[in-house]
Amino acid sequence: MMQHYMETKKEYPDCVLFYRLGDFYEMFFDDALTVSKELEITLTGKDCGLSERAPMCGVPFHALDSYLYRLVQKGYKVAIAEQMEDPRQAKGLVKREVIRVVTPGTITSSQVLDETKNNYLMGIVYMDGIYGISTADISTGDFMVTEVDSDRELFDEINKFSPSEIICNNAFYMSGVDMDELKNRYQVVISALDSRFFGEESCRRILMEHFKVGALVGLGLEDYATGIIAAGAVMQYIYETQKSTLEHITTITPYSTGQYMVIDTSTRRNLELVETMREKQKRGTLLWVLDKTKTAMGARLLRACIEQPLIHRDEIIKRQNAVEELNMNYISREEICEYLNPIYDLERLIGRISYKTANPRDLIAFRSSLEMLPYIKRILGEFNSELLAELGRELDPLQDIFQLIGDAIVEDPPITVREGGIIKDGYNQEADRLRHAKTEGKNWLAELEAKEKEKTGIKTLKVKFNKVFGYYFEVTNSFKDQVPDYYIRKQTLTNAERFTTDELKQLEDIIMGAEEKLVSLEYDLFCEVRDKIGAEVIRIQKTAKSIAGIDVFCSLSVVATRRNYVKPSINDKGVIQIKNGRHPVVEQMMRDDMFVANDTFLDNGKNRLSVITGPNMAGKSTYMRQVALIVLMAQLGSFVPAQ
Repeated sequence: MMQHYMETKKEYPDCVLFYRLGDFYEMFFDDALTVSKELEITLTGKDCGLSERAPMCGVPFHALDSYLYRLVQKGYKVAIAEQMEDPRQAKGLVKREVIRVVTPGTITSSQVLDETKNNYLMGIVYMDGIYGISTADISTGDFMVTEVDSDRELFDEINKFSPSEIICNNAFYMSGVDMDELKNRYQVVISALDSRFFGEESCRRILMEHFKVGALVGLGLEDYATGIIAAGAVMQYIYETQKSTLEHITTITPYSTGQYMVIDTSTRRNLELVETMREKQKRGTLLWVLDKTKTAMGARLLRACIEQPLIHRDEIIKRQNAVEELNMNYISREEICEYLNPIYDLERLIGRISYKTANPRDLIAFRSSLEMLPYIKRILGEFNSELLAELGRELDPLQDIFQLIGDAIVEDPPITVREGGIIKDGYNQEADRLRHAKTEGKNWLAELEAKEKEKTGIKTLKVKFNKVFGYYFEVTNSFKDQVPDYYIRKQTLTNAERFTTDELKQLEDIIMGAEEKLVSLEYDLFCEVRDKIGAEVIRIQKTAKSIAGIDVFCSLSVVATRRNYVKPSINDKGVIQIKNGRHPVVEQMMRDDMFVANDTFLDNGKNRLSVITGPNMAGKSTYMRQVALIVLMAQLGSFVPAQ
């Protein structure tokens, strides 16, 4: 076993190896020293044929996620070697394989990820003065690509997505970008990958194979030569670490940084769009003011909208019209919010289903979410604004999946998939037969006991069970002489004898076999149901995006009506004219609406500049930030705090 451990460790030298032994993941040698120090776990030792005991520590298999997350957060990569066969049935050494490598950018566990934020892995490739940037969230399937040609734009993209891990080519390390500043400022793990990840031909091939296209023109990537290499490297890295087909990554979105308002890093920080400067908290930010979303998907999309305000007038007006129509239909909006409330994170659930890590309770959560969709679709049918009508059309109620889960999975299943008790009565004939054998077994044994008592005249005869001998008849010594010839002796005790018969053996085989077969069959049936849902990944993701959009517009509408915001008129003449504007965050943090509203007029002519004077704490910076936030809110399609 230790030889196999060492061979596996050689294949993953840059990873901490979690090696499954029974109910624990064990680490040995240097890995054990590292993990015991980082996670404050007791260090022990193991005899393994060396002159000294090997250092060893371990974590329980059922608590893997929390330990894993803490280690990965500290910048370590973890390879998980799992038992690939049932130890009870294995001959010799239990077969083990590394099933995935977990890194900061490839965590998928819902227990440790913040549901309101994406967990991005970013690939950066530097070639001929161009930075190719590809960003993926493998928990949701989002995958994007772009190119920039300056350090400032690169830092703006990193700041916008806040990736937890960056992979890059060696040329990026040599590009002059300050790596230490990058790591410290963004708390991100950066690693340069082997040159094989960045071959142009292999990157093109892996993208075409994954998205099943004959040419990259079909994906809209033809103008992103360096971006293609970044995207191909990210895809290859995810394949190698996750050892999965990644069926939930169904699209790649190329974008130009000119599609959105350019907000540089210091502006993002000073305006406190999604986190405060000092405490790094959500409270006290623009996101905190605008976020009344009901779903995790909506919360993530709203954050993205704030990070990337629009610059095309028509797109902004479409969003405004959606918010305005929701404002005008208060009762319908509140009804939609009620239906959104119980919806779980469909994007990450379908991610886990595609990864084959979803458990029975995940499917029940999925079904209870789908139950809300027909009601939301019905209400959306009442709306006429372009965006809401489009979201209504794209919302697929997924009734076939709702029906499948309802037919197959019990209402309150166990978390684990290998314990049985998952599949409903009536879903599968063989499962019903085995379940019947298991539950009826007690009745059959009671009937056999009564029959044998009458047949033999032994009043104290009992059918009993233990793990060593299975089922047996127990006869006290006082009735020993009445035992018939067809009884087969199993064991002699001080005051009794234990016997079996052919009929009892048959019943034992049926009852004992039924339980084992049922657990195995239920596991297979569950996997079958999970795979059927996984096959509908494109439909599910489309619906999830639709729900996220509806949630965002409802949130903006709720804030607009509660805080008395107005619909700004959009002009392209270079004029900012605000009557009685208020700082959205400061206003909300003050009691009794004490905020004093201010006017602003700026243009590209004689009013390009305002000089703001006054003593410390007079509100100069509040006024400046207020103008910036109102403009930014207008450009993301929100109503604004002004008259």
